[in-house]
Amino acid sequence: MKSQLRTLSKENAEGVAQHLVMVAELLDVEPEAALAHAETAVRRAGRVPAAREALGLVAYRLGDWARALGEFRTVRRLSGSNHLIPLMVDCERALGRHDKALELAQSPEVEGLAIDDKVELAIVVSGIRRDLGQLDAAVAGLSDIVKRINPNRPSAARIYYAYADAQLAAGHVEVARDWFSRAVDADHELTTDAAERLDELDGVDLTDLLEDEAEDVVEDELDEDELDEDDSDEDDSDEDELDEDDSDEDELDEDDSDEDEPSSRDDD
Repeated sequence: MKSQLRTLSKENAEGVAQHLVMVAELLDVEPEAALAHAETAVRRAGRVPAAREALGLVAYRLGDWARALGEFRTVRRLSGSNHLIPLMVDCERALGRHDKALELAQSPEVEGLAIDDKVELAIVVSGIRRDLGQLDAAVAGLSDIVKRINPNRPSAARIYYAYADAQLAAGHVEVARDWFSRAVDADHELTTDAAERLDELDGVDLTDLLEDEAEDVVEDELDEDELDEDDSDEDDSDEDELDEDDSDEDELDEDDSDEDEPSSRDDD
C-alpha cells in the first residue's frame, strides 16, 4: 500500500493512509462508519488501488454487490492483479448472474491465483453449483483441492467446512461428518460453526443442553433459598424458645421474691 501512496503528496498520503487504517478497524464492527472512511479515501485518491479495494470490500460487506463489483473491476484495471476474482465471482452470483460468474471463474487468469485465493474461488463455485441444483458437481468442484491443501493453512478450515456442507447437501452424511470433524481440528481461529454442525449430526441439541443447564441453576438457587428459609425458621424457633425460657426464669424470680417478703401476720 505504501508504494501506491507514493504517487500522492505527503500530506494527502498520510490522510488517505489514516482513512484506510480506520476502514480495516471498523469493517467488521461498524461497516457504515467504515464506508464513510473508504469513500473519503477514494475521493482523495481515486486512482490508488488500495483505496478502491477498501471501498469495494466495505460495499461487499454491506451486500451492495453491484458497487462492490464495480470497485473490484477498477482495482483489477488499475493494478493488473487478479486476487479479487473470487469476490468478483461471488458478486456475480449474488446478482443472479450465474453464467457470468462461472465464465469468470474459468478464465485463464485463475491459474495464477495464490492457493488461498483458489480455495475461496472453489468455495464460491461450489455454492453456485448448489444454487443451480447441481449437488454432485458442487462436491466434485472441491474434491481435488480439499485433499491437496495443507491442513495448517488458514484457509484449510473453510475448504473442509465447505466440502462437508456440500457432501451433506448431496446426502452423504457420514462423509460430511468426517470433514466437519477435520474442519473443527483445523479451525484454530473459530471462523466456522463446524463444531455446532458436528454436534447436530451427532444428535446433540445445544439448545436443550443450555436449557437443562439453566434449569439446573434455577433448581440450585431454589434449593439454596429453601435452606435459607429453613435456617431462618430454625433461628426464629430458637429465639422463641430462648424468650420462653427467659420468661419462665422471670416468673421463678418473682416467686422467690414473694417467698422472701415477710408476711404482715408474722410481724404482728
